[in-house]
Amino acid sequence: MRGRKRKAIFLLWLSLVAVFISGRRVWAGGEEIEETNVEETGITQEAAAGAVEGPGELYALSAVLLDGDSGRVLYEKNGYEVRPMASTTKIMTCILALENLDESTVVTASSQAASQPKVRLGVRDGEQYVLKDLLYSLMLESHNDSAVVVAEAVSGSVDGFATLMNQKAREIGCTDTYFLTPNGLDAKKEENGVTVSHSTTAADLARIMRYCTMESPKKDRFREITGTASYQFQAAGRNFSCNNHNAFLSMMEGAFSGKTGFTGEAGYCYVGALSRDGKTLIVALLGCGWPNNKTYKWKDTRKLMEYGLSAYTYRDIYQKPELSGIPVEEGIANTGEPDGNAEVPLVEVKGEGSRWRLLMKEGEQVDIEMELETSLMAPVAKDRKVGKIVYRLGDEVVAFSEIRTAEAVGRRDFKWCFLKTAEQFWDGF
Repeated sequence: MRGRKRKAIFLLWLSLVAVFISGRRVWAGGEEIEETNVEETGITQEAAAGAVEGPGELYALSAVLLDGDSGRVLYEKNGYEVRPMASTTKIMTCILALENLDESTVVTASSQAASQPKVRLGVRDGEQYVLKDLLYSLMLESHNDSAVVVAEAVSGSVDGFATLMNQKAREIGCTDTYFLTPNGLDAKKEENGVTVSHSTTAADLARIMRYCTMESPKKDRFREITGTASYQFQAAGRNFSCNNHNAFLSMMEGAFSGKTGFTGEAGYCYVGALSRDGKTLIVALLGCGWPNNKTYKWKDTRKLMEYGLSAYTYRDIYQKPELSGIPVEEGIANTGEPDGNAEVPLVEVKGEGSRWRLLMKEGEQVDIEMELETSLMAPVAKDRKVGKIVYRLGDEVVAFSEIRTAEAVGRRDFKWCFLKTAEQFWDGF
């Protein structure tokens, strides 16, 4: 009996070993996650099965998939959790330099810039460079010293440039981002008795990337720089060569911009953009593994991009309302008769900034609510707001219209009645 038990336990142990070996596994953030053959097939298991509930398991501690056209968050995993962002910071540094200086500007390296840690171009105190060259150094090779040279050229100091970065972040709508450095190195400081750190959220980082690639007056130049494979230049008597470390540019059709990052606190980070099938998608990842897991960010980005491409399609959400006139108490009747009923016709005016065409997945519905006054008191002016139509997708208002009066309606007062009666009296002769 005891021998049979030992044999059964041994066979069970062999079965468990076989199952473990057959399922390739890697460690990510303390969890054991089974790998799929994403690199070989080019699609995730979820996409292959046709599921659209989500992109599946992600390595990143924080992740966001953003619709580049509307700015709507399509998917998030801890997307509003504040975390360090490493060198993804440099997308803000680059766009501010493009917006505030001519690329032909000659800039001078300071001792502070020359003292920056790796990764670095190797600038020396007092050397001069053309801004254009440093922007390629900044975005392709992620050189920390180039970032400081650029910041000092724009604002005179790193602190002044950080103030400019934070102002721009607020303008874009980033409420949980705080910049301290132009290069993204981990940093903290005391402000009014509170310790603040260089940080953002995946949602804010995606919004900044959307601004850089979709909204800024310098968006085309930003795309050109960040999409360049390699760049060479001469400065300070030396030759320099820069190669783009954004490997995702060649991993998926339509990828056109992005920036990597890494520090000990931040882990591997990435923000990237892709345009395909009429869609522009932006992915932001924070804390996507630590050494030796450099490839996690590419796997997560691919999963999120494929999810966006397969699960979301454009849908027109506008519905033309049926508008009838509103009764106007004590108003002059439309017929002009003293005893007639007054009614004012209505017109719809679409709200500025409304998004009438949205990326939506199956099962998502837009809720449309209309508020309209039931009656008005004369006199009524033309173009008076009397109601609104609100389009909501979940908790977010995505579009709206105002209902306004199409013409004016006068008041049927004593003077009008007297004149109307007199008119009819004289018409009788």
